[in-house]
Amino acid sequence: MSGAFPAGRRTAWTKEARSSQAQAVLLPPKTAWLLALASCLVLFQELALIRWMGTQVRVLDYFPNIILLGSFLGLGLGSLWARQPSKLWAWPVLLAALVVATGGLGRVVFTQNGMSEYIFLLYYDLPPASPVVGNVWSPIVASFVLSAASFVPLGQYVARRLGEFQEAGRPLVGYLWDIAGAMAGVAGFTTLSWTGWPPAVWFSIVVAAGLVLHETRRARRWHAALGAAVIAAVMLFERAEIYSPYYALRVNPFPEAASFAVLANGGLFQLAFPVRRGDQPKADHHRKSRDGYHLPYRLLRQPPRRALVLGAGTGNDVAVLLDEGARHVDAVEIDPAILRLGRWHPDAPYASERVTVFNTDARSFLNGTRERYDLIIFGTLDSLTRLSAKSNVRLDNFVYTEESLAAARSRLTPDGGLAMYFRVPDSFIGEKLEGLVAKAFGRPPLVNRDDYGLFNLMCLAGPAFEPPDPSPADAELARRRMESLAKQRLPTDDWPYLYLRGASMSPFYLGMLAALAGLAFAGVLVFAGGPRRLLSSVGPMEAILFLFGLGFLLLETRAVTLLCLLWGATWITSAAVFGSILLMVFLSTLACVRRPASRPANALPEGRGAPQAGSARDARPPSLTAPWTVSAAGLALALLASAFVPVSRWTQSGLASKALLSLLVAGGPVFFAGLAFAWFFERHPASPRAFAWNLLGAVMGGLIEFSSMSLGLRAPVAVAAAAYAAAFCVFLRTRKAR
Repeated sequence: MSGAFPAGRRTAWTKEARSSQAQAVLLPPKTAWLLALASCLVLFQELALIRWMGTQVRVLDYFPNIILLGSFLGLGLGSLWARQPSKLWAWPVLLAALVVATGGLGRVVFTQNGMSEYIFLLYYDLPPASPVVGNVWSPIVASFVLSAASFVPLGQYVARRLGEFQEAGRPLVGYLWDIAGAMAGVAGFTTLSWTGWPPAVWFSIVVAAGLVLHETRRARRWHAALGAAVIAAVMLFERAEIYSPYYALRVNPFPEAASFAVLANGGLFQLAFPVRRGDQPKADHHRKSRDGYHLPYRLLRQPPRRALVLGAGTGNDVAVLLDEGARHVDAVEIDPAILRLGRWHPDAPYASERVTVFNTDARSFLNGTRERYDLIIFGTLDSLTRLSAKSNVRLDNFVYTEESLAAARSRLTPDGGLAMYFRVPDSFIGEKLEGLVAKAFGRPPLVNRDDYGLFNLMCLAGPAFEPPDPSPADAELARRRMESLAKQRLPTDDWPYLYLRGASMSPFYLGMLAALAGLAFAGVLVFAGGPRRLLSSVGPMEAILFLFGLGFLLLETRAVTLLCLLWGATWITSAAVFGSILLMVFLSTLACVRRPASRPANALPEGRGAPQAGSARDARPPSLTAPWTVSAAGLALALLASAFVPVSRWTQSGLASKALLSLLVAGGPVFFAGLAFAWFFERHPASPRAFAWNLLGAVMGGLIEFSSMSLGLRAPVAVAAAAYAAAFCVFLRTRKAR
């Protein structure tokens, strides 16, 4: 690596690298605060880009992990340049290029056929004359490269500060400041998301805070000028009116029809219009939709007394239930902003005293409620976004699983029924939905496939919709239909992919992953100074930290999916999960920090030389009772628990049981992995290089995470376990050889 820190691959495990720590050099407090600020900005910018770019370029909303992996790659590449002259001046330039490019791509209609996963690429907010491109590769690849580039200067800056801490003999203290800043970034962006501030405010904070990192007035003026251009571009490209925790929303009113449409990320998401039987909608398609909403009630044996609506949205289903005589309705909607818009529904369903509103996700409510219902309605819950940037699971995937439908079945009264509405874009999705309902109720549902505008599939099941005396011919048809539905792969909590045709990765995904991996490898070659320098700078330590990054990214993904299944797939859960993961890493690192052997007489001036890497290390050699052995054993047990504990069976448990299970299956692996990482990180002779290879390993882990689409959500745990096992094997073999 060009400009690498002292001590290359052959000194990684020498006696000098473990020599006694005689004295540590104190750093000015400013160094710590600047490192924390830079790390805070990294996380804040990362979350802001993931959120904003998905609202501008439709396809990116289904691939937020592309932006995440791009940020990891950029940080890793920047860390490889830690000894190069500062490139911080390029940060606002690259950020401006990314914003402008994203705004331009957001004006193009990208489409693609032949993908294994269905993606709702809706462009209601673009003019008819917008250019059309028949593939989604270009925005994905361009966004990956540009997002990576925008993080390179920040990665270099963070790595240089970590290097200063190592030269002062306190590498883990520097890493603690890095994690503390990351936690602050997550907390800050979460707060802005909760309060609904628009993207212009997000990027203003990034620009303002970034000014502090520059050392000269000229650099600050340059940064301020380009930062102002970034903010202006974000405001220019903005098309949304409301930013909820999940979507960028825009309301299109239609006063002549007494209705309004809600666009989410540029696509038609909700349509609030008069749905009562006595209403006379002025639009023909409104009348058709109203008739569809009321059709199930013509087939019920008796009007529902108590009903539940999952995915209540702006209130159409609730208004229909009230009109049909329901005595009480529980309305569940995950998005608080959409609930607020529901107050303006022409039938005012949420103003009724017979309605109780719950702002949570559907699966979480089913898991927690003890009520029984005469009718449960699954509204058009098709999601336009992912559950998390670290997962390929969509926001609604855990709603449409065998376990979720079984939970709904258990909440029905003995004579109750279930109605499911959906806008089916492809027949295979309809077959899966029908199969899920059939599996839950033991017989095929009544199915209506007429197009009612807002939905074109209706599945009705349960005693409330069953004919009292089915004929032998009907029974035979039902038996054959059940046999046909039983042949398909249905979504489960371990494989919750409703929108995939089958449990496999299509050529589209394989090609995309190969392209991204190739770009990442090319970047590493360039920033490492070519193949020869790359090989000369990579040794066992780098391999170990690369494998730790790979495994840790997969652990994070597993933690996100498990805890969102356990506690609910809300934005609060996601934010709490990210914060908790960082907290566990912080605590595990803190447990490994040791006090310096003696207090230095004076501080090291910032930016000056210091004792060579490896001259300030604890002399204790590794042993069977060393911290790495404890962390390895704990990690192995925690990974087994994460892989084999049946979390789905605990979703209806109490708070104490859920908290204990969360600590076991999510917190345990992260904590013990953090302990082991801290032990290896402290002993690496060059913290920036250690940081770089750990981040590059995370990029590979993110690409491997796509395998869950074919192997299920437990597969990443197995890969993570293999990565950690390989890392410890490399360490043991290297130690034995020395």
